[in-house]
Amino acid sequence: RRLIQDLAGGRRFLNLFCYTASATVYAAKGGAVGSISVDSSRRYLAWAKKNLLANGVDPDDHELVRADCLKWLRSETGRYGLIFVDPPTFSNSKDRTRVFEVQRDHVELIHLALKHLEPNGALIFSTNYRKFKLDEASLSRLKVESLTEATRPPDFAHRRPHQCWKIAFAGARATRV
Repeated sequence: RRLIQDLAGGRRFLNLFCYTASATVYAAKGGAVGSISVDSSRRYLAWAKKNLLANGVDPDDHELVRADCLKWLRSETGRYGLIFVDPPTFSNSKDRTRVFEVQRDHVELIHLALKHLEPNGALIFSTNYRKFKLDEASLSRLKVESLTEATRPPDFAHRRPHQCWKIAFAGARATRV
């Protein structure tokens, strides 16, 4: 979350699978000029709104959208300087016609999100699926940097709670980490 806060300054922020929008709070505190947080769960979005308000973040500047992230990405036209994607390992939401599996569907998800990334922007992809293997061959035209060690909390020094990458367009100006 601290990484998102550090990267968000002056950028529009997109938070996919936002859960309680804690990443959005950090982006707002880091100076994001606005954001959209997307999740298919009414319950999570209600918590997200409470979380924004509890942290002094104006919901008018940080929109919450109830939608299936993949479908939303296909119809959305906006561009964002920072995108955070933290999908579930597995989801069979009744709003979705196909079961989502992060291992199988991550390349499609990343490519859909990249269509909305500004040229010098950064996409942060994170997963808690312990057996996850990033398909780097399918992302070979991109700059992919592992942030797993840099984002591992000290109390998880000997365990792997998540994996995390920063993805950007090859040739894009470096973003600070």
